[in-house]
Formats: sequence, structure tokens, C-alpha cells
Amino acid sequence: MTSRRIITVLYVVLLCGFGLGTGALFYDARVEYRTLKQTQAASQARLEAAQTRLREQERVLERLKTDPKFVERVLRERLHYAKQGEVIFRFDN
Repeated sequence: MTSRRIITVLYVVLLCGFGLGTGALFYDARVEYRTLKQTQAASQARLEAAQTRLREQERVLERLKTDPKFVERVLRERLHYAKQGEVIFRFDN
């Protein structure tokens, strides 16, 4: 073998090694990208659920500020309040 042939084979081997190394790096990057996309989708779903809850709580808050009948109903249901002279009967479920 001539020295020129040895150098050519050496360059081919180095280029193949370089190609395999960069391919492995790109594969790792693609796996990480997929993982991040899945995380983003899950976070987006949680965000949408939280925004829905927030809108509902804002509606309830607005009704508590403006609707006295709603306030009375909430007090009676959640806190078991009663008007003076009323008797509340509680039964175990």
C-alpha cells in the first residue's frame, strides 16, 4: 500500500466516525425535543384547565359582589347559616 492510499483510508475512517458522532448527537437532540414537546403539551393542558377554573371563580366572585340572593344561598349551603328564628335540621348521609 502506498502512503497516499493509507491517508485516504484514514480520512474515510475519520469522516465516517465524525458522521456517526454527529448522527448520535442529532438523535439525542431529537429525543430531547420530543420529550420537551410532550412536556409542553401537558403544561398547556394544565394551563387551559387552570384558566377555565379561574374564569369560573371570577364569575362566582362577580356574583358574590353583585347578587345578594346568590350570597345568601352560598352562606346557607356552604356555611350552614340560617336566618334568625329558623331551625336547621342536619341528617347524616
